[in-house]
Amino acid sequence: MNPYLYTDPDDETSLPETVLPKGGMWYHTLNSLSQYNFRATGQYGKTFNNTHITNFFGGVEINSVTRHEEYFQAWGVVYDNGRLPYINPDLFKQMNEENGEYYHDTYTYDRDAAFFANAAYSYQGKYTLNGTIRYEGSNRLGNTRQARWLPTWNISGAWDLSSESWFANPVLSHATLKASYSLTADAGPIDYASAVPIFVAARPWRPLTNAMEMGINLSELANSELTYEKKHELNIGVDLGFLYNRINLAADWYMRDNFDLIGPVYTSGVGGQTMKYGNVATMKSGGVEFTLSTSNIQTKDFSWDTDWTFSYATTEITELNAQSRVIDLVAATGFTREGYPQRALFSIPFVGLTDEGLPQFINENGDVTVSDINFQEFENLDFLKYEGPIDPTITGGFGNIFKYKDFTLNVFLTYAFGNVVRLDQTFASSYSDEAAMPKEFANRWVMPGDEIYTDIPAIASRRQAYEDTQLSVAYNAYNYSTARVAKGDFIRLKEISLTYNLPKSVLSKLRLNSASLKLQATNLWLIYADKALNGQDPEFMNSGGVAIPQPRQFTFTVRFGL
Repeated sequence: MNPYLYTDPDDETSLPETVLPKGGMWYHTLNSLSQYNFRATGQYGKTFNNTHITNFFGGVEINSVTRHEEYFQAWGVVYDNGRLPYINPDLFKQMNEENGEYYHDTYTYDRDAAFFANAAYSYQGKYTLNGTIRYEGSNRLGNTRQARWLPTWNISGAWDLSSESWFANPVLSHATLKASYSLTADAGPIDYASAVPIFVAARPWRPLTNAMEMGINLSELANSELTYEKKHELNIGVDLGFLYNRINLAADWYMRDNFDLIGPVYTSGVGGQTMKYGNVATMKSGGVEFTLSTSNIQTKDFSWDTDWTFSYATTEITELNAQSRVIDLVAATGFTREGYPQRALFSIPFVGLTDEGLPQFINENGDVTVSDINFQEFENLDFLKYEGPIDPTITGGFGNIFKYKDFTLNVFLTYAFGNVVRLDQTFASSYSDEAAMPKEFANRWVMPGDEIYTDIPAIASRRQAYEDTQLSVAYNAYNYSTARVAKGDFIRLKEISLTYNLPKSVLSKLRLNSASLKLQATNLWLIYADKALNGQDPEFMNSGGVAIPQPRQFTFTVRFGL
């Protein structure tokens, strides 16, 4: 019954035997990267009559990156005898019959080129005008000139009000107004497009080894029209200082129009691909950001400084020429849908438990059901409930630095509001002894009547699984239902650190120029979070594998300079 034994199909009397009578296996993978970067720039600046300040800058940059992956399997390696190979011909016969592969060699090429220029002008340091233009190309995009090459630009200006002769204010120390408007672009990940068709060598499977032949598969079609993701951005800001700059405020308002955004497109399959990438979406976004820095107390031995950062940002997909499925929209990572934020989260409507503890939902037909949920549905999606954006709309931090003689205490908090979190997908129609149950299971349905008090489904019995062969769909739908969503709002004590700088009298005795001791603690306390999270970290997204929440860390550091 050993599946690794080989039975020769050309010999009717053959018995299963090993193709590795001696030695072992050696799997060898080699990843290498070769890269070169060429950059040439020129700069010229001149001031006329101490009034007109000009500066010009330009250049060219070329990048080349070649990635190489080589994979090889060696069989029959006798490790305890100089790694000599002990080769069995039946091994390669079996590998051919199974259409296996013991060697492959893959190259990936990334090429970029850019030409750029900048011109800046300032009048007496009061008024500043800056303009930048960049013309770039990338082989990650289509091979037409309109798709592969793109000019981007930026124009900005600033007015230093505090340099004006009429600016005299006992409260306002300095003031600068600034504005910019730009067109920027991003070529996207390297695997999004290919300017030419990609053909991959292959061996079609044949039942007989003497019928083996080489072949070529069309891996990807030419994506000749895919072009840059582009963005127009208008930014207006102000920098203010009050009370001899003891209070400083930097604030910005911005508005962005994103277009030609790249995303997956599901097609009828004509040409050989059912899914490819294209420029399918447009998006509007905007927001405000500010940083407030204050020097609260300044004495000979003690000081207290505060920094408060705040950001509010919203996004909306205004056009989307692509299909979305139920499974895409309910995923924990969020998905795009026209009229909603960039990464919006939807849920399957949960309507309670049956008298047997099974979850019930409203499906795409408006029916209340246990397991009649089609995760591949893409036409009727209005039955899903919109929960909110995955990304916070409000983010920021609040830091305080206290200094007393040679001691420095830093206390830093972070916060985020306005988003939702999909709770961990831990429910299933059956479990093994290896499964670790979350604490929600303590409140699960146990007996008839519990459905009035709890929305945690029962551990399904074998009888229930026999009566409903699609019961796994029901529990999977529960994981993606309205019952498994919480607010992502939080306030976290991100860091506390205490630093002690040794005084000069001690440094001179130790013959050191500087020395300090620092004790630092991070992620100490989640001050506020939604109770529905049930202990789940709102900043953690379970991506599988070795993903772990943010750990609580303590660090002791000793620094000294000779």
